[in-house]
Amino acid sequence: MTSTTKLVPGQRSIPWSRTKSFQSRFNSGLSHLVIWIVGLFFFIPWLFIVSASLKTFDKVLALPVQWIPNPVRLMNYVDAVTKIPFLLYLGNTMFIAILNVLGTILSSALVAYSFSRIRWPGRNVVFYLILATMMLPSSVTMIPLFIIFTKIKWINTFYPLVIPPFFGNPFYIFLLRQFFAGIPSELSDAARIDGCSEWDTFWRIILPLSTPAMAAVAILTFQGSYNDLIGPLLYLTSDKLWTLSIGIQRFVGVHGSEWHLLMAASVLMTLPMIILFLWQQRAFVQGIVTSGLKG
Repeated sequence: MTSTTKLVPGQRSIPWSRTKSFQSRFNSGLSHLVIWIVGLFFFIPWLFIVSASLKTFDKVLALPVQWIPNPVRLMNYVDAVTKIPFLLYLGNTMFIAILNVLGTILSSALVAYSFSRIRWPGRNVVFYLILATMMLPSSVTMIPLFIIFTKIKWINTFYPLVIPPFFGNPFYIFLLRQFFAGIPSELSDAARIDGCSEWDTFWRIILPLSTPAMAAVAILTFQGSYNDLIGPLLYLTSDKLWTLSIGIQRFVGVHGSEWHLLMAASVLMTLPMIILFLWQQRAFVQGIVTSGLKG
C-alpha cells in the first residue's frame, strides 16, 4: 500500500533532490565555518607575534593590544639578526634538517618496501616489534643514547643528530608500508617479468608512485628536526654548532626583556616551515590521507 501526501490548495511540493541539496550545502557551510573559527583560534597567537615584531619596545605589551603597529619598525628584524649569529644558526639547522630528511626517507622507504612487497620468514613479527618501539618515550632512551655517543666521542658534533635517521623511523616505516601495500602488486610482477631486480622495482616503480607519501614524510621529518631543542641541547656544547632552537632560547636568556626583537627572531624562524608547508600542502594532505586509508 502506498501513501500519498495531500497538498493544501495553493501549496507547492518541494522536490526531494532540492531539499537534499540544500541540506548538503548547509552542512558544508557549517563545516567550513567551524574550520575557520578553529583556524582563527590558532592563527591569532602567530598574528600577535608578527604584530609585536613590528612595534617599538614600549608598545609590545601595551593594553589594549594594538594589532596594527604604528609606527611600523622594520629595523627589529635587522637588530634581531645581528644580536645573535642568526645566519650561522640557520645554516646549522638547515644542514641537520636536510640530512634528517634524506636519511629518514631512504632508510624508512627501504624497510617499508621490504615489509610490504617482499615475503620473508618472520616479516610480521619483526614489523610488530618495530611498531612496539614507538611505545617507548624518548626520555627512556635519552640517557642510554647519550652514554653511547659519549663513549664513541660524538658529543659536540652533528653525528648524534644526523646519523640515527639513516637507520629508519618506526612511525614513517609504518606510514610508508601502508602506502606501498596499496600499490597494485601487478606492477611489481610486470617489472620482474621484464627483468627488474628488487632495487630497480623499488627505485623505478614504487618510489615514483609514492610522491605524496614521501612528501608527507619529508615535511614531518623536516619539522621535527627544525624545531628540535632537546637533541641539540644535549649533544652540541659549542656555540658555533648551535641551531636556531638553542639560539632563540639563549636570546631569551640574554635579551629577554627585548620582546620586540625576540618576536622578530621568532617570525624569521617560522618562515621556512610556513613556506615549505604552503609549497607542499596538497602533497602532504594527500600522502597522510591515502596512507591512512590503504592497508
